[in-house]
Amino acid sequence: MSEKSPKLRAELDGIPTYKPGKPAAAGGPVAYKLSSNENPYPPLSGVLETAVAAAGQFNRYPDMACTGLVNELAERFGVPVEHIATGTGSVGVAQSLIQSTAGPGDEVIYAWRSFEAYPIITQISGATSVQVPLTYGDVHDLDAMFDAITERTRLIFVCNPNNPTGTAVRRAELERFLDRVPSDILVVLDEAYKEFVRDTEVPDGIELYRSRPNVCVLRTFSKAYGLAGLRVGFAVAHEPVAAALRKTAVPFGVSQLAQDAAVASLRAEDELMGRVGALVGERARVHRTLVGQGWTVPDTQANFVWMRLGERTADFAAACEKAGVVVRPFAGEGLRVTIGETEANDIFLHTAEAFFKEM
Repeated sequence: MSEKSPKLRAELDGIPTYKPGKPAAAGGPVAYKLSSNENPYPPLSGVLETAVAAAGQFNRYPDMACTGLVNELAERFGVPVEHIATGTGSVGVAQSLIQSTAGPGDEVIYAWRSFEAYPIITQISGATSVQVPLTYGDVHDLDAMFDAITERTRLIFVCNPNNPTGTAVRRAELERFLDRVPSDILVVLDEAYKEFVRDTEVPDGIELYRSRPNVCVLRTFSKAYGLAGLRVGFAVAHEPVAAALRKTAVPFGVSQLAQDAAVASLRAEDELMGRVGALVGERARVHRTLVGQGWTVPDTQANFVWMRLGERTADFAAACEKAGVVVRPFAGEGLRVTIGETEANDIFLHTAEAFFKEM
């Protein structure tokens, strides 16, 4: 009798693999990692001590309801505690959102290129991805996204600012889009990089959600707050959506270390904004220098820059690695480069200048 493999869901066939940013090579020539949009600063004051204290109790399960963190977030953003749901980073919450809204036969709309987890978590649920190309300027084409809506559409992601291009949709265009989308379709404003936004015309999604029951906002502690390794994010949404997220969340998914560190980080917000301000200043310097070298680089509201290089992408990534920085290539399309330490940014800029002259 021949042995057969366990039957697995057909939807898992062909799921793209998430590609994390390549780490700096241990003991090799690469000194800086600019491939994962991480915050280069260490934990904020008091955060490490708080996490260490929580570690002394990791023989116990964490607070599954994340009560302390949820209460802190509710006060911070002026929303009901019932409107907040937590998860393992904003991507964990995003997966729960799709599980709560879409299955086989349903459609999920998002821009492309955008956050590379979207096609993965959509396919895992059995739903169908509807990818709408960015505009020529690498911005969400909201008119085309609206035109892509069908009776099977269940959820729409708007990544604002967009990963990996850093571009952002402005208030008038986004409000017009939200007002046109049918009220039974959930629109998710993925704002993982909100703290880095300096364009006053880019709206705060939490203000937009207040009067729109079909709008959900995603935020994370992984980027500006520097807690990428602890995996904690949250959603702000009206009660039916937030309740569904709590139902579909992995029990005890957010560790007590992560919860306590997130609360401590929120309470150190003055120091946080100083660090974010320094990174935004470096972002402006990097962008200005690249444009001065002759590159076409879209305006960015995130903690990274995007460079379209097409077939030269792999060559430029290799040149950066040889010089001492790891960047994030998207084969045949372009490069995303995180704003890191000044020394790392300088190495990248020198490499970009030399590469441009050889093109």
